[in-house]
Amino acid sequence: MDVTIYHNPACGTSRNTLEMIRNAGIEPSVIEYLKTPPSRAELVKMIADAGLTVRQALREKGIPYEELGLANPSLTDEQLLDAMLNDPILINRPFVVTPLGTRLSRPSEAVLDILPDTHKGAFTKEDGEKVLDEKGKRVV
Repeated sequence: MDVTIYHNPACGTSRNTLEMIRNAGIEPSVIEYLKTPPSRAELVKMIADAGLTVRQALREKGIPYEELGLANPSLTDEQLLDAMLNDPILINRPFVVTPLGTRLSRPSEAVLDILPDTHKGAFTKEDGEKVLDEKGKRVV
């Protein structure tokens, strides 16, 4: 299965998402989006395919969000996209693209909705939260 993750290795949610993909027996294409950001067209498509608004795809935590005044509700989608492309840390993460759909994997287990049911067994997130049982089935 062709899977792409827009990944930030410094982010625990992104690392958990990547490992859940691998737990399904898939080695994805890993794009470290801070080094290789998506094009405007790719970003717009991912946001739309994930069923999000541009504002929902914007990372609000910390700087530069606050410094740039991006909470201002009068900013247009185009202005928000410009900010995200100028400073990719503003792109919320991780986005995952598969033939079964596109998701912003927050929380990380959202990726399970767009992966085949081929998990190799249990999966526990870095914080100790159990996501998949020993049979590879989602824990609710």
